Amino acid sequence: MKLKQLVTALTFSIFAFTCLADSGDPAVGKTLSATCAACHGVDGNSVNAEWPKLAGQHEAYIVKQLQDYKSGKRVNALMAGIAPGLSEDDMKNLAAYFSTQKIKYATANPDAIELGEKIYRAGDSTNSLPACMSCHGPAGKGNPAAMYPAMAGQHATYTANQLKMFKAEERANDDNAVMRTIAGAMTNAQIEAVSEYIQGLR
Repeated sequence: MKLKQLVTALTFSIFAFTCLADSGDPAVGKTLSATCAACHGVDGNSVNAEWPKLAGQHEAYIVKQLQDYKSGKRVNALMAGIAPGLSEDDMKNLAAYFSTQKIKYATANPDAIELGEKIYRAGDSTNSLPACMSCHGPAGKGNPAAMYPAMAGQHATYTANQLKMFKAEERANDDNAVMRTIAGAMTNAQIEAVSEYIQGLR
């Protein structure tokens, strides 16, 4: 094996081991999740489209969002009253639990599919908008190593709200302002359409 390949393999193994060692306990997380159930559902599938589905989301991404809520880097009135009371272990355990749950998929508004699919899969060259799938994947599964969240099946209302917040820079916990830059180039019609498409993605 060439030296470069060996180093790459070892680096990946160390990364995988670190991630595994850092994982929380889903059983403990399930107990802790009783507080979360009112908004996010017992299994992480929220009924209210204003609140995100957490089921099947990447562990590391959930932990980061909870850390950001706790530090104030991400702002939400409801989460501001909950996150400060969570320890790092609590966050890891909750993330481990919700990541093991199965997301309940929904359907998209048929009128939005054509434009939504175009934006998601090809972007828009007229305003230098990249394809969403370049980060979130063709099936919306995300990229846990890069901290890009899974999107498939997420409520259209929640997704649209977050994109609009990024666009207005009311949400600013995206590394290197990636989402603020992308959302800033989107029209409201594009935001609504791609959010609907993502809701129906599976």
